[in-house]
Amino acid sequence: MRPSTFKKSVLATNIAILLGGAVSVGAVAAEAPVDTANIEKIEVRGIRASNKANINEKRFSNAVVDAVTAEDIGKLPDSDVGQALGRVPGVTVGRAFGQGSSVSIRGTDPLMTLTTLNGQNVASTGWYDQMNIDRSFNYSMLPAELIGGMEVYKTTQANLVEGGIGGTVIVKTRKPLDMEANSIFGSVKGEYGSINEEWAPEVSGLYSWKNEAETFGILVSGAYVDREYLRVGTEADLDWGGRSSIQPSSFLQSQERTALDATLQYRPTDNLEFGAHILSLKLGADSIGANMYINTDTNWGAGDSHCQQFNDAGVCTYSDTPESDPSDVFFQNWARKGEMTSDTFELNMEYDGDGYAIAAVAGKTKAEGGTQMSANFGYGWWGDKFKDIKWAGVVDATGKQIDINGRDMSFGIDNLDTTVGTSQWTGIQGPNTDEESYVQVDLDFDLDLGAINKFETGIRYTEHTFEKKEYRAVYGSLPNVFNSTDLYSGTMKLGYDEWTIPKANLDAMIDATVSLVDEFVYSRPAYGKIDEENLSLYGMFSFEGEGFRGNFGLRYIQSDVTSSGHVIDNSPADNLGINAGWSEEVHSVSDSYHDVLPSVNVAFDLADDLILRLAAGQAITRPNYDNLFLSTSSGYPDDRRGNEQITYGNPGLEPMKSSQADVSIEYYYGDGNLFAATYFIKDISNFIVATAPETKAIGVINNDLEVPADSWIVDSYMNAGGGSIDGIELQLNHAWDNGFGINANYTFTDGTAPAEVYTDNIGVFTEASKHTTNLVGYWENDTFSARAAYNWRSEYMVREYGKYYGNRMHDDFGTLDVTLGWNVTENIALRLELINLTAEDDVQYGAAGVGTAVKPALQDGYPTWSFKGETTYKLGASFNF
Repeated sequence: MRPSTFKKSVLATNIAILLGGAVSVGAVAAEAPVDTANIEKIEVRGIRASNKANINEKRFSNAVVDAVTAEDIGKLPDSDVGQALGRVPGVTVGRAFGQGSSVSIRGTDPLMTLTTLNGQNVASTGWYDQMNIDRSFNYSMLPAELIGGMEVYKTTQANLVEGGIGGTVIVKTRKPLDMEANSIFGSVKGEYGSINEEWAPEVSGLYSWKNEAETFGILVSGAYVDREYLRVGTEADLDWGGRSSIQPSSFLQSQERTALDATLQYRPTDNLEFGAHILSLKLGADSIGANMYINTDTNWGAGDSHCQQFNDAGVCTYSDTPESDPSDVFFQNWARKGEMTSDTFELNMEYDGDGYAIAAVAGKTKAEGGTQMSANFGYGWWGDKFKDIKWAGVVDATGKQIDINGRDMSFGIDNLDTTVGTSQWTGIQGPNTDEESYVQVDLDFDLDLGAINKFETGIRYTEHTFEKKEYRAVYGSLPNVFNSTDLYSGTMKLGYDEWTIPKANLDAMIDATVSLVDEFVYSRPAYGKIDEENLSLYGMFSFEGEGFRGNFGLRYIQSDVTSSGHVIDNSPADNLGINAGWSEEVHSVSDSYHDVLPSVNVAFDLADDLILRLAAGQAITRPNYDNLFLSTSSGYPDDRRGNEQITYGNPGLEPMKSSQADVSIEYYYGDGNLFAATYFIKDISNFIVATAPETKAIGVINNDLEVPADSWIVDSYMNAGGGSIDGIELQLNHAWDNGFGINANYTFTDGTAPAEVYTDNIGVFTEASKHTTNLVGYWENDTFSARAAYNWRSEYMVREYGKYYGNRMHDDFGTLDVTLGWNVTENIALRLELINLTAEDDVQYGAAGVGTAVKPALQDGYPTWSFKGETTYKLGASFNF
């Protein structure tokens, strides 16, 4: 589809032509033809030029839009795509495993942010078997070097793909006909972490070619990084016996990311263009987890209590274990092999006729991910050696971070038991697949109906499938005994104090566990499949008059949803015991919904340098997959009575829906400077809540009851309740003539969500901070550049991994990043990045009230998680011809 257009100055048109693939040409294309033969083409290179491009995109858009433009080929302002978006007013970024992974816009849940690649959805899934299954895009998959720019639409308009209540992020790749022939870019980086203390390589490259007639071009680019991410800190929870404990921990992940991108363009005439685009992303995510369990009450239920203070949730917050009575500890390693891939293939065409234009696109995007295999090995006081490892000291959990002051708990491989067995309750393979096929046709007609100058219409159809599977190990009769020395190699750090421990050999642990497995058996209760057929139609008029411009339109959506899975019908088990009671065949339930989404965007030119914007519209976010899966159960079959509960998914759930409005004032002054203020409001309905459990018949006998009968505890999901968000954004971009400049923004959001939606019963949106600010100062000349960027956000709720890990309040968090650049020659540059220079700790605590559904360690302000802040150093060289 082509964004709305309007007449503007020759300067604006020239900027649009020069930016090429970095920003959307269509967003600022002039209606009248422009002779570009005598225009001097100035490349977008450097911090100030990038800022000007961003401001230009905002100024000439009809909607409320912010942009992130690459300073040069392969050079976003930040080397992390998520962090680059986090500099945009109103945008916050959630970090996971050392990378920006989720994006929240204007205080909404990341699930309410729609991310598209060149205007179409991108399939995405996770690598970890306990991660939430949702619709959000994982930004850690995407290397910054492959991106030309990004646009963040904060208001809706009819020609945008539906799905983003918070907003829509359009990631743009480059095109060969927009670049000089035989453009070459390459870069090599080394990355060093202050905690891991290892160097990691990173390389990327791009080549773009077009023929002399500029009718055919090919662009190929790629990026590769191979690094180890190490997280150390303290987790805290009750142990499996319900006793207070802390867990000094470490998590080591091998992150091997490969990205390949190719674009082909064929323009046989000035009016006709064909294109093809391929993007392949792969992230290897093998990991080792290490945890040492230290009881802070009794010695695992034995002896006197050493806890001197409990909170109201019954968790010990201050303990003093004396040297005269040390306590036993338990140590375990998790080994997981996992990866995720995302592959997109697309064909497109555009034709500009006399007073009309047509564009068509068809493609497929598919992601695969999940845990390929997991293993667990543990040591305690029952072995021949590890029993001598004991704890004595003070554990102070009265603040937001746990303070551990006692013995150095370092140990070596000689302290591990001679032999050990694998935990045979593990051994899980959890593949997930996300797939979408799409086709879209758009038509634009030039009109001469007074102020109305264009009509755009289009149709889009997609078939989307998300499928989750699980295979569990069935172990044979071989002896479960392995030499500990065969399972470890080298050393690694543990806990906030960085104790030294043996480093698990991931491959050895996985191989040892697999050697005992007779077969992997399909798990019926874990299977789920969601099929969606989505149809959307839109019509949008653009208008323009003396001192005003904008668009208004309607978008119609219709979705047919089918949820498939196994159901409880008392079928016998196969070789996997947990399949008992679950149907051998797959059942399906279908439903549908439809809606009409209006939108209007108006910009008033109050003066040559002053714009007033008004916008209103409606947007949706589709239900999460977890609420659509056919059924899940707990307590059946087992040896307890009356706990047999079934939760039915509901494919008839309607999307959450927002009615929203914006008003902003934008003052453009000097050479590419801006001050802007925006007020926004969203009224969100159709939140999804769990129904109250009730005892009812389902047509199947419950054999766990003392007297078997058709009686079950049943609940489901329904649309109920609403929430609201309003707030302000303030933005300042100012550059002086001496090379110095500043970018600053502040966002305030006041959001209220229905508390009954969340198990923590806290009525705030997930990952929404009330206050967010960015302060960026920079200086550059033709040879050198320096940039210091500070980002701060107030506390926010993290909800992930279900009830075991989820529902934590993340303390306020601020990072200072510094980038230094040196253009050695016109074509060669060096760059040094210092990320999180202040080594800010990652602090999370339980904010739920006492007695809520979350576990006690997530209640009453208990300091649940705390990870040590790491400073990352990146030194790189790049060439550009």
